Amino acid sequence: MNLNFQTLRHLVCLLGVIFLYGSLHAQENNGYKTPPQSIQDLVNAPVTPSVYFSKEGDIMLILERPGYKSLKEVSQPELRIGGIRINPKTNGPSRSSSYSGITVKDVKSGEETPISGLPEDAKISGISWSDDEEHLAFGIVGDEGISLWVADLSTKTATQVTDEIINDVYGTAFTWLSDQSLLIKATNPDRGPMPEKPQVPSSPIIQETSGNAAPSRTYQDLLANEYDEQLFAYFMDTQLMIVDVDGSTKPLGKPAMIKSMDISPDGQYVLVESIQRPFSYLVPAYRFPYNVEAWSIDGSKKITIAEIPLDEVRPTGFDATVTGPRSINWRKDTPATLYWAEAQDGGDPKVEIQERDIIYTLDAPFTGNKQKLASTSLRYSSIDWSDDNFAVLNERWFDTRQEKRSLIDPSQPEKPKATFIERSYSDIYNDPGDPVMTTNELGEYVLLRNGNQLFMTSEGGSPDGSMPFLSTFDVSSGEQDILWRCQAPFYEEVVKVLDDKGHSFITRKQSTDIQPNYWLVNTRKRIAPIQLTTFEDPYPSLKGIQKELVTYTRNDGLNLSATIYTPAGYDPDKDGSLPVLMWAYPREYKSKAVAAQVRGSKYEFTRLYWGTPLYWVTQGYAIMDRTEMPIVGEGDQEPNDFFIEQLVANAEAAIDYIVDRGIGDRDRIAVGGHSYGAFMTANLLSHSNLFAAGIARSGAYNRTLTPFGFQYEQRTYWEAPEVYYNMSPFMHADKVKTPILLIHGEADNNSGTFPIQSERYYNALKGHGATARLVFLPNESHGYAAQESIMHTLYEMNEWLDKWVKNKGK
Repeated sequence: MNLNFQTLRHLVCLLGVIFLYGSLHAQENNGYKTPPQSIQDLVNAPVTPSVYFSKEGDIMLILERPGYKSLKEVSQPELRIGGIRINPKTNGPSRSSSYSGITVKDVKSGEETPISGLPEDAKISGISWSDDEEHLAFGIVGDEGISLWVADLSTKTATQVTDEIINDVYGTAFTWLSDQSLLIKATNPDRGPMPEKPQVPSSPIIQETSGNAAPSRTYQDLLANEYDEQLFAYFMDTQLMIVDVDGSTKPLGKPAMIKSMDISPDGQYVLVESIQRPFSYLVPAYRFPYNVEAWSIDGSKKITIAEIPLDEVRPTGFDATVTGPRSINWRKDTPATLYWAEAQDGGDPKVEIQERDIIYTLDAPFTGNKQKLASTSLRYSSIDWSDDNFAVLNERWFDTRQEKRSLIDPSQPEKPKATFIERSYSDIYNDPGDPVMTTNELGEYVLLRNGNQLFMTSEGGSPDGSMPFLSTFDVSSGEQDILWRCQAPFYEEVVKVLDDKGHSFITRKQSTDIQPNYWLVNTRKRIAPIQLTTFEDPYPSLKGIQKELVTYTRNDGLNLSATIYTPAGYDPDKDGSLPVLMWAYPREYKSKAVAAQVRGSKYEFTRLYWGTPLYWVTQGYAIMDRTEMPIVGEGDQEPNDFFIEQLVANAEAAIDYIVDRGIGDRDRIAVGGHSYGAFMTANLLSHSNLFAAGIARSGAYNRTLTPFGFQYEQRTYWEAPEVYYNMSPFMHADKVKTPILLIHGEADNNSGTFPIQSERYYNALKGHGATARLVFLPNESHGYAAQESIMHTLYEMNEWLDKWVKNKGK
């Protein structure tokens, strides 16, 4: 096709449609609605607590979680500046979750004691153990700010330590020091009142480029004018303070726009990152200029480690990065040594080079020269430390989905690294796992190992689904020894190893209809595992529903999988076929073998959240969840070059399977998804007539509005215009004959899924006579938070499914 001419003609036509039908004034402002009572009951089910363990695993924190927020809470004043969202009343994040209570449990005795002294309806955030684990620190979010509280674990009593002075706008707000005092980020007491928005602009808004390419993703909530800059500087204005548990405070250093602070392992220094001007209107705050400094904890010294410039200009591609120092951190195995990476390829993944990144170190007092520790052939990712003779260097390359793990000897930097794992990180069948960590004498997390053997935990992917395991991995021989593996009919994973032999550990165990709980396991002692928690099933109404992990084949022979749920007692031979809700999220792969792997487990507990499709199993539907939609491009091929044909083939295979099983009615199948799943849904309705209806939540539909890449597409619009055109449902709105429900949070903060994506797509559908409905949820972000919004979303979905799927033709 003549892309330039046809694309231009098509866009001009559709722009005419937008201007002709641009208003959305077929409104139904009849308030928030609710779904059927059975769905409401599931939404309102008790939330299972979160659990955290002490270093030794002898103490368990059980953290109570409240239910969904009210619309009033979600609608509190909010500033959206620099890519972050701020509650201006509290100097904290506007959309964070919190805990409502803390219970301390002694693992050995089983004794449970709630922390007393907390305010009524407490909103607890940022829980942190002290180094000696005798105290807990946490924030309490009040109406006018955030205060620091400390709980004494010997008395199980909490007391307020500071007024509402915590600045929790960006990064960690407080951390323990080695002497059991705390370092906090406080709002600058001298910052004055919040700037007032001028009624008359002081100047035009001007941006300028000097010829350097500055490709950028479509970030949300960026600074837009001088007033935004003033607000950003005001709320970032921070004074570091040292606070004793008795409440006495003293300032450390001068106020600055501090985004992070990190204490050295020996407690003698704090690494401080402070944002500098000029700010940017093109990228979020984490790419603003910043200085990295090492401050002595007594405030007597301040050494500049690096001055990081504004990061507006970098090459394209997911393997691209900045030049100069990046990822500056403390070594975990030494008292006070910094390390970081520096790109040797100018940050450009297209450059062919042997040493792509070099890792450097610098010892306290940071006045000497940096020392080369190691180099990578892929992009540097991280280092897992153990001691001065043993560390694991991790590197990755997105373009080929490759990872390397290598043994390095920090005491002998000249010694060649020894790569012991080199693999595709998408390959779950051959995933050796991730290292288990323990704490060293400095109180820092380091590798748990026995000589050359690392302890590893893995998801344990297999053709029968995931079966997690604990193992040792010998970095010298590459041999892996499975110490323990979960057994059917349970899904059980190790969450904490308690000894240096891997004999004693804590697991999180569940099955299809048994709520996850924690168990103490000892493989050497001949005693049965001990159950540590007894969290009850929050969904008794789902007892008896049937769950099945199934596999089937695409028309090109690629193996696919999905999880099918059917109502309790359902028998296709007796009850006939059911309406189906298929829910999915496409993923890109560079290997057909990896794309064909089975993901998930049929033994996982059926857990619900606000966005799950599983609610409709209570309404007589069969649910096809986690329906695999792999898009494969091997070798030099890019997956998205085949997006449409493979997407349709995936859907055809799934439909054929569930229909041939007698479970699904071919004429009553809906497809849906959230975010990229919404994008998938719109594409399926544009390029097939397989479905009775579609549901697309918070998606992006015009890829030309994300011209510098999207999802896992690295190429820009100008490099692959055909791909952007073909993959954009907006460009094919004239082909949609299937009813589609569009839902979008009006305050979506996700990169690329601006609310205007749904608005423009709806206009295009309307202009071509499609059957469509657009629902905007006020004050909701990419994920919906308010109970009223969630209930209304489920109401809309239920009405749409009943009208166009369940009762189709009636």
